[in-house]
Amino acid sequence: MPAPSAPSSEPRPLALSDSEISHIMSACRPLSSVDREVFLRQVASVLGREPVLGDGVVSRVCREVFKQHWSPPELSRNNGSKYR
Repeated sequence: MPAPSAPSSEPRPLALSDSEISHIMSACRPLSSVDREVFLRQVASVLGREPVLGDGVVSRVCREVFKQHWSPPELSRNNGSKYR
């Protein structure tokens, strides 16, 4: 009988469909490059703990993680625009 293997610290590979990958990449597009990397790592981490993956789960996780990383742009009142 083979010895039981120790739990690996390596994250398990995610099996995502093309539409799920596309959704994740679209969700991170508005983020800065620094935030984008952290967002992708966090989404992968959360999805790795989900028992079942699908479009709905990926969408929910992206939405929840996005809220933590989104910083709206600062708009000043006097930005030189002719429309006030």
